[in-house]
Amino acid sequence: MHSVVEREVELNLVLSPERSVPVPARLIYRTDDPFAVHITFHIGSDHPVRWTFARELLIEGVFRPCGHGDVRVWPTKVDGRSVVLMALSSPDGEALLEAPALTVSAWLERTLRIVPPGTEADRLRLDDGLTALLAPHSAEGSRGTPGCGSGPEDSPENDG
Repeated sequence: MHSVVEREVELNLVLSPERSVPVPARLIYRTDDPFAVHITFHIGSDHPVRWTFARELLIEGVFRPCGHGDVRVWPTKVDGRSVVLMALSSPDGEALLEAPALTVSAWLERTLRIVPPGTEADRLRLDDGLTALLAPHSAEGSRGTPGCGSGPEDSPENDG
């Protein structure tokens, strides 16, 4: 069973040092995608804008500047308030978003309680998938796939 941790939040899209506009957004964390955080921005269009990036990046960005390339995150103070800034870059443009640090931190804490750091891979059950993939087949299906060298007709002893 998978869990989802969501939080509606109002971010500020920073247009200049003096001007920003509010942007309603939703922070989403899913245990079936344990390494990622998802942010959906509701910008008043028919199609919301969605971004996905590493949860670890957001966790670290609450405390210190991190990231490079398309996503950069860092803490700062604006008018005495603690905020987290997220700089997002894509071929369509760039955006600087400001989020309340307490809101982001509280939401991240909820994600960390359900999937502690270092246990994300356990949620993906990769070992179970690899075991099933590499397990010997039952006697009924043991002939293998033609042309893959696994059937008796492909063995060198039967070339005679």
